[in-house]
Parts: sequence; C-alpha cells; structure tokens
Amino acid sequence: MPLATLRRATRETVSGLPREFWWLWTSTLVNRLGAFVATFMALYLTLDRGYSASYAGLVASLHGLGGVVSSLGAGVMTDRLGRRPTLLVAQASTAASVALLGFMHHPVAIAAVAFLVGMASNASRPAVQAMMADIVRPEDRVRAFSLNYWAINLGFAVSSMGAGFIAEFSYLAGFLVEAGMTAVCAVVVFLKLPESRPVAQHAGKVSDDVRLAAVLRDGRFMSVVGLSFLVAVIFQQGSIGLPVAMGAAGFTPADYGLAIALNGVLIVALQIPVTRFIQHRDPKRLLVVSSLLAGYGFGLTAFAGSVGLFALTVCVWTLGEMINAPTQTGLVVRLSPAHGRGRYQGMYTLSWSLAALVAPLMSGFVIDRYGAAWLWGLCAVVGTVAAVGYAALMRHLPEETAAETALPGEAVAEAAVPGEAVAEAAVPGEAAVKTVVPGEAAAETAALGETAADIAVPEKPAAAEAAPA
Repeated sequence: MPLATLRRATRETVSGLPREFWWLWTSTLVNRLGAFVATFMALYLTLDRGYSASYAGLVASLHGLGGVVSSLGAGVMTDRLGRRPTLLVAQASTAASVALLGFMHHPVAIAAVAFLVGMASNASRPAVQAMMADIVRPEDRVRAFSLNYWAINLGFAVSSMGAGFIAEFSYLAGFLVEAGMTAVCAVVVFLKLPESRPVAQHAGKVSDDVRLAAVLRDGRFMSVVGLSFLVAVIFQQGSIGLPVAMGAAGFTPADYGLAIALNGVLIVALQIPVTRFIQHRDPKRLLVVSSLLAGYGFGLTAFAGSVGLFALTVCVWTLGEMINAPTQTGLVVRLSPAHGRGRYQGMYTLSWSLAALVAPLMSGFVIDRYGAAWLWGLCAVVGTVAAVGYAALMRHLPEETAAETALPGEAVAEAAVPGEAVAEAAVPGEAAVKTVVPGEAAAETAALGETAADIAVPEKPAAAEAAPA
C-alpha cells in the first residue's frame, strides 16, 4: 500500500507538464551529471598542480566573479536574443572554456580561464528559468521549479561521487568529461527546444520596454532580490563556514563529508513530497518559514558537539532550502513581466552570485575575529531579518492570474453570448481587449497584480498595456 501511494504521488507530481519542460529538465540533469570543475577545483590546484591554498581561493573567487559579471548580461541576452540562443551560446562557451582550462598550466592563464568558465556557466541560468516560466502554466510553476531543483541536486550527488573516481585516474579527464556533457546539453537544446520568448507587439514593432533601469526601479522586486541575497549568504555557510568551523573543532574532513552528504540525500529523497505539500500554499508563509529554518538551522550549529548533532542541524536548514528554492523562483516569475523575464531572472541570479563572493569573506572574518559561535548567531539574526522582510513585503502581494497561456503565439477566442467577443493575448503580461456590447469597451490587463478597468467610450475599444508588477 505505501508503495502504491508513492507511485500515485510521483505520477501526480510529474504529470501535466509540457514536453518542452522535460527536455529542458533533461538538459539540466545532464549538465549537473557532468559537473567537475566547481567540486574539485581546489584539490586540482593544490594537489595536482602544487599551488597554495591562497591561490586556489583566488581562482575560486575569480570563478564566482565571472558569474556576477554574466548574470545581468545573460538576462539582457535572454530578452533580446531569446532563451534558446542564449542557452546555446552559454553552453557552447562553457564546454569550450572548461576543456581549455584543463590544458592551462601558467597561474595567470588558469585564473583568467577560470573567470571565463564562471561567466559562461552562470549565463545559462536566467535563460533556463525564463524558458521554464514561459512554457509551464502558472499553477504548475512551483512544481516545475522544484523538479528542476531536484534534478540539479541529483546530478550533483552522482557527479560528486563519479568525479572522485575520475580524479584518481586523471584530472584532465574530468575537465574533458564535463566539457563533453555540456556539449550534449547544447545539442539537446538545439534539437528539442523551440524558442519560447513572448513577443509583445505594438503597431507591428517588437516591444522591448523593460530596461535594466526599470528593473532597478521596481521596488518590490528589488526588495525580493535583497532578501534573496540575505538567505543565500546563510545557505553558502554549508560549504564555507561549516567545514572551517568543524575543522577548528577537531573534526576530520570525513566527518564534514558525512554531515554535509545529508543535504544532497534529503533533497533527492524528499524534494518531491515537499513539493506536493507546498505547491498550493501561501508563498509568504513558506518564505518566512524557510528563512527561519535556514537561520536557526545554522544557528543551532553553535551547540553541536558531535557529528550526529552537526548532521541534525544540516537536516533543519536543508528543509528550509527545499522550501525556499522553488517558492522564491516562482515569486520572481510572478513579479516579472513576461517580456522582461530574462532581465528579472538575471537580477535574481545576481543576488546568489554576490552571496557567493560575500559569504567567504564574511565567514572568514567573523570566525577569525570572534569565533564560530558568533557566525552561527549571526546566521540566526540574518534569517530572522529575512523572515520579517518577507512578511512585510508580501502583505499585499497581488493575486496571480490563471489566464496566462504557456507558449507564445497561441490565441484564445471565444464568443460568450451574441454580441460579445473576447480576444486575449497569448503571452503572459500582454493586454487583453474585450468588447462587451456596441458602444461600450472594457480594457483589461493580464499582467500579474493588475486590475481591469471598464471604460465606457462610445464605439472605441481601449487596451491597457501591461507594466512590470
């Protein structure tokens, strides 16, 4: 009976999503299965090349800086060139730069190519998230983002084990395997994924009215980006502050590996059930709870004195991570106009890239100056601030419309009663015009959070343009 229940739950979780989503999901899984550089770069530089730990840290920082630089640029490309071209350019560039990195020997060349790898590998994120929002119905987006997050973690868990065996044979083989797997992703995108970018047309011209300046002026969205940065800084401590603190307390790398392994195991095992629980619940409450679980999960680390207790704290903040990732990505889509999703997703991605730069500096300073206990206390404070911020920001969150269609180019036309016609834009965020009776027009926007305005102008139908929420 439990097995039948599990099968039914799995079927309900994966059913109803478009074929294009599963090809995109497959591309993500293949990409993560081939991950090698980010996992073993430090070991490669220190053990195989003989460089110092300081140099390895510099290369890691340059890799992260490349991601910061490409976040906004990739977002603009996603909106201007399209999701598919951006993905192809990003994945082809990643494959080439990763393969090149394996043949670099001079320290300056290694650092420069690592920066390029960071730029290329991070450039695909805004395009993937924007394409997923384009092709999946609004009511299924949290489920889709959660499944994509599950694929990322499943691929990472498998690749981490496989990369260890490859590294024993040859680090160069690892670079070439990752390059080859990323090239396969590009082939999947080229063969199986059509362009999904919504095109807003006015007077026969393509509208591109969502500039980066407009994104920066969107106060509600930028507040979400700021809160995302705070939460991301907390989650970064799992790979930065936690191993340092455990090492300082006398635990071995194997002890840390055992504790942190629970993070990937729990996500792979529980992400689908957690998705079923959260997909139709209030995002405000979910983000508040996830922020508190993250902050106090790491806060409890101050009281951990054994591997078992460290593992228990990992379980707490991992639950927060499983709730936060799909919910927050769905919120970003909800606050983004359809024809500006690339820029909005790029800005959101930037918050995580910046956190990857700030977190190592913050954790190192706090641990060296005040001790690890202060770092965990600070995590609890930051988590509380983020939770309060989400509660205040989302107090008047606009309702999400269910009238959005998944793919551009599909028009809906239906006659309600004689004399009444409806013409709706197929692209989320487009304006919809409804003619009610002769001599009376109604203008509605389909943008998230917009309200319909009925205008009684004799025989002149009006249309209201969607604006960023």
